[in-house]
Amino acid sequence: MQYVSAIVPPLVMAIGFGFLVRAIIRSQGGAQKGKEDAAAEAMARSAAAAPTE
Repeated sequence: MQYVSAIVPPLVMAIGFGFLVRAIIRSQGGAQKGKEDAAAEAMARSAAAAPTE
């Protein structure tokens, strides 16, 4: 029965990781996609325009 207790934690982590990836993929796009894209572009522009010393 040691093999069962050895395989359970990695199996639980793999299943949890699968659900996390699924949630991330499903949250892409949607009604707020334009707003998110515009905010990301604005942040990138402001970071590029910031003076470096």
